[in-house]
Amino acid sequence: MAKHNELGIKGEQKAVFFLQKNGFIILETNWRYKKNEIDIIAKNNEYIVVVEVKTRTTDYFDDVVNVVSNKQKRFLIESINSYIEEKNINLEVRFDIIFIVGDKIEHIENAFNPFDFV
Repeated sequence: MAKHNELGIKGEQKAVFFLQKNGFIILETNWRYKKNEIDIIAKNNEYIVVVEVKTRTTDYFDDVVNVVSNKQKRFLIESINSYIEEKNINLEVRFDIIFIVGDKIEHIENAFNPFDFV
């Protein structure tokens, strides 16, 4: 397995543990829709939370929210809509990003507004 894939898997595992520790219920990990996947789908109180995990070896970045492209945001929106329909869920959706560098975890809630990409 390529090193970047191993890094990503370890990051997603850390993110799952972090979310569980903070009261989230993990519904799915690596949920596939068409050719892509959602890293984590969780539930927190009244929200379904779509979590995109970004794991890096260095903390050099301009803006954490911009590490997810507009194309990827559109995909996440389309994917979660399919998931909600498939599972017959009636909860609000929130899009979060978890950025991991080593042992440092930054959780950005409401990282983007889905209505900006419709």
